[in-house]
Amino acid sequence: MKLSVNLNKIALLRNARGENYPDLEYFANMAIDLGVNGLTLHPRPDHRHATSEDVIRLAKISKEREVEFNIEGNPFSQPNKDFLGFCELVEKIQPDQITLVPDTVDQITSDHGWMPGSHDNKLRYSIELLREKSLDSKISLFVDDVDGVEYAYDMQADLIEIHTGKFSNGIQKNDMSVIEDIQKMIDFALTKNLLINAGHDLNLNNLHYLVEMGNINEVSIGHAIIIDSLNYGFKDTVLKYLDIIRK
Repeated sequence: MKLSVNLNKIALLRNARGENYPDLEYFANMAIDLGVNGLTLHPRPDHRHATSEDVIRLAKISKEREVEFNIEGNPFSQPNKDFLGFCELVEKIQPDQITLVPDTVDQITSDHGWMPGSHDNKLRYSIELLREKSLDSKISLFVDDVDGVEYAYDMQADLIEIHTGKFSNGIQKNDMSVIEDIQKMIDFALTKNLLINAGHDLNLNNLHYLVEMGNINEVSIGHAIIIDSLNYGFKDTVLKYLDIIRK
């Protein structure tokens, strides 16, 4: 299992004061120095945390430091003032991975995955367009359940990212049935030859369950890492997460 650190929340803190403090590049380089496998940013059209310029700079750092860069976002997000547009950013940075999420501008966070709907043709076209713009990028769909895995396969995605919000809430409530739900998604994705990532609300208390299941290529974690950094510091927190996934 690999760890990709999402740095959106550091960008959010920086934006609160309108200065370059904390410095996103500093923490990106520190994470890489500590041994993470990649960096993730999820720019939104309102630039409330990661900006288009952040994406460009961190993608460059990732290439120079030879780690994976993963850009997340809605492929339907068009250019808007300083936001360059999702597909336009992909073409500019040529990321290793593109994670497509069906979020809207006013969503606080990514709270659901893709499912069939009126957007099907538009999504299929967007995936084809992204492949033309960035030939070497793997394309992932954010999904909630087995039906979402089937949808990702039908859309010809390369991999899925399992939305682990329900899983994380279940573990917190001691409802272990959520482990079986994740396992079903993993097993089904494997029959479709899809690579498997996971993310959302993963933390030091629940991550080990995913490690024990196996067959998950990568986890993307941001919010919990920043929260845990208040207690342990950024360096020790990242090392704690790396220790769990490498057991």
